[in-house]
Amino acid sequence: MVTRAVMLVGWLCDDEAELMMEEQWKTERQGRKAEEWANLIRVFTCPEDQETRDVLVHLMRQILFELHDFLIQNVGITEAVSLKDIADRCTDTAMNREPEKRLAEVITGVFDEVAPHAVNVASPYFVGHMTAAIPYFMVHLKAIVAALNQNVVKLETSKMLSVLEKQVVAKIHRIIYRNSEDFYLEHVQNTHTSLGSFTEGGTTANLTALWVARNKSLKPAKGFRGVEVDGLAAAYVAHGIERCVILVSRRGHYSLRKCGGLLGIGNGNVIPVDVDHKNRMMPSHLKSLIEACKAEGNTRILAVVAVAGTTETGSIDPLYEISEICRKEGIHLHADAAWGGPTLMSETYGHLLKGIELADSVTIDAHKQFYMPMSCGMIFFKDPTSLDAVAYHANYIIRKGSVDLGIKTISGSREAHCLILDSALKIMGSRGYGLLIDHGIELARRFAREIASRDLFQLVTLPELNILTYRICPNSAQEELKRANPERYNAINAHFNEVNRILQQEQREAGNSFVSRTVLEQETVFPGAPNGKVVVLRSVLMNPLTTMEVLRDILDEQEAIYRAWLNGELTRKGRASSLSSS
Repeated sequence: MVTRAVMLVGWLCDDEAELMMEEQWKTERQGRKAEEWANLIRVFTCPEDQETRDVLVHLMRQILFELHDFLIQNVGITEAVSLKDIADRCTDTAMNREPEKRLAEVITGVFDEVAPHAVNVASPYFVGHMTAAIPYFMVHLKAIVAALNQNVVKLETSKMLSVLEKQVVAKIHRIIYRNSEDFYLEHVQNTHTSLGSFTEGGTTANLTALWVARNKSLKPAKGFRGVEVDGLAAAYVAHGIERCVILVSRRGHYSLRKCGGLLGIGNGNVIPVDVDHKNRMMPSHLKSLIEACKAEGNTRILAVVAVAGTTETGSIDPLYEISEICRKEGIHLHADAAWGGPTLMSETYGHLLKGIELADSVTIDAHKQFYMPMSCGMIFFKDPTSLDAVAYHANYIIRKGSVDLGIKTISGSREAHCLILDSALKIMGSRGYGLLIDHGIELARRFAREIASRDLFQLVTLPELNILTYRICPNSAQEELKRANPERYNAINAHFNEVNRILQQEQREAGNSFVSRTVLEQETVFPGAPNGKVVVLRSVLMNPLTTMEVLRDILDEQEAIYRAWLNGELTRKGRASSLSSS
């Protein structure tokens, strides 16, 4: 009995000891958790200490007040480091449980390890894409938008910003459609109408426009609640059709084919309309396609898409003529002016977009020639009730009867881009933006003359706005092309297609400057040429810091690369010429 009692006491003591140890561990864990929580709150709300603050102020001052100098000094145009080398540095997929670095170390790492291998789209020598320099103040405005973190899906998460967005949309709508003062006073803050909305980019804007066009065309009928509710199969039965199509300029943006897939009609039913030698939609071919669709009897044309500033050549479709055709046929006309829309602010060249005010809907990208940070698009409608065709509601948000902007947008949560554009309009004015447009167009025309004056180059498409295409093709080869039979013509063209591919790659990887390249139809750019493709170099001149001196440097470099290629001096893909005409 005594032994058993001693054992019991031992067990009790052990239990008590374990309890005491558990309490101690619990206290220690709570202490560590409290310390971690305090550190987290400090990281969440402010720099960890004065040293961190000093480093951040030093680094961020360069971006906030010396942006263009910072980009020139720290970001390569196209750094000559292979994608494989960069990819090999980014293979760590495990998230650390504990913090790895302090904020100052992270920002320093971005400056030292990431920025040098980004692309300096702000360089005056970067003239190949529709992404370029932004005014330094855009960084400040973007920071304010991020700090406020407003969500314009709903008034409860944005309030003033939702109201401001309607005002900014009305300002741009007025540039396009030029309605009366009374019209804008009626609709600018009307809770029952919408002149348009901000989107994430041109793709989403185009999709919104064609979504509206589809829903308005396949509207409710007897026993049918509309395509948005009952779907395409039921819509086809209710409307007595077998397919829907969208007619698009052959130079239309690839996002329009995406729209066909997303809207359920199939991207094969996004039908290209032929373009002329100036890369503009041919109204005669549009009429033929419309008549062919009508003759089928079972095909519905949802919309025609004209382009005001094509991606490849900057061409503007004949908007007035196209609008007359669409009005007569009762077809929704959408104008994709993602690139060219801001030309309306130019007092010299705004007339180039004559007829855009007749379009039922218009896309404009603010991150292009409104010079805003990525990414911001806009969609506008002539009829303020058009967006009712795509309205959605939910019980916890955007309820019926509310005036939340998210009711009529594809996106739910959205950043308050309107604050940036509204501020930029106040800083620049339409005159300031117009001067930027003028600079790009006039520089493109001077660049075209410079290209035409050089024996090694061939100007392929004249600039209508501020985009042009050209290629290495010496005068001697151009003369031979005029006399060549189709077989010889295609052989010469194939040769220079390869030349221009190699040249563009070599110049890009050298990292001094950048032009892009694209492929155009031979017959379109050279009337009477055999069927086939022509590889061209493409320049987009929107950076106000780009000058003719810069562009001559770019051409000089291209000439040097071509001569090195002829001499077999390139180390990568170059090889000696195989044609005497070169």
